[in-house]
Amino acid sequence: MRNGTKLGWGLTVAGLVTGLYGAAGAAGAAPPAAAAEQLRQADQFLVRIEVAATGARRQLETARGARDVVKTLCLNDKLTQIDVALRSARDRRTSLEQATARKDTELANHEFTILTVLRQRAEQLDAEADQCIGAEGTYLGDSRVTTQIDPNLPQTDPSSYPELPVVTAVPPCASCTK
Repeated sequence: MRNGTKLGWGLTVAGLVTGLYGAAGAAGAAPPAAAAEQLRQADQFLVRIEVAATGARRQLETARGARDVVKTLCLNDKLTQIDVALRSARDRRTSLEQATARKDTELANHEFTILTVLRQRAEQLDAEADQCIGAEGTYLGDSRVTTQIDPNLPQTDPSSYPELPVVTAVPPCASCTK
């Protein structure tokens, strides 16, 4: 059973790799249009990551101006991670361009996949930066509870159980054997 499981996983991984690289990767040369499209999308990914960094940087400046230590720490952490993703994405973009120039489809697809993951990570970090809660979110003030009882409610308690006869007879045995 284990050998069958290993074979199944091997076929699954092989299918994923073939699907990831596509028929062009299997043939060994990517069509020029596909390579150009990857480069164009990589440039868009870089812009999106830069926009995420700019937004987090702006939020960080606002938190620092408000002297909100908790929010500043959170945003600083998110911005640092976005900056790392941006630097890595720029390096991968350069590697993608070089792989495309060498017509190395396998490496180009690999670099493009990593760029896609970096873009997704930067978007996730941007969303997490929006969720950073500072000191103003931790204490909202004293709570007060006000109770109002409707005067139109009935005065008697309607939750009592109805009086039903108590069954004391034992039911006959349906599947008894003697």
